[in-house]
Amino acid sequence: MSEKREKFVRLAEQRVNRALNDVRLIGNLSNRNAYSFTDEDVKKIFKTLQKELDQAKARFSDAENASGGDFKL
Repeated sequence: MSEKREKFVRLAEQRVNRALNDVRLIGNLSNRNAYSFTDEDVKKIFKTLQKELDQAKARFSDAENASGGDFKL
């Protein structure tokens, strides 16, 4: 396997696993006994996550470098 491929695989696995863990942690926020939130908060969280996923996916096929800002409720 080429050095570039090995680096891609190593970094992709690390970053995707970290992202999956963070998404699971976001899911933990659904505990209404511990947190107070509105349906609008939930929509905003998932809309922002989906937008960022769409932009990341587009970067694999487009020459355009889409970038987003930080998330705020």
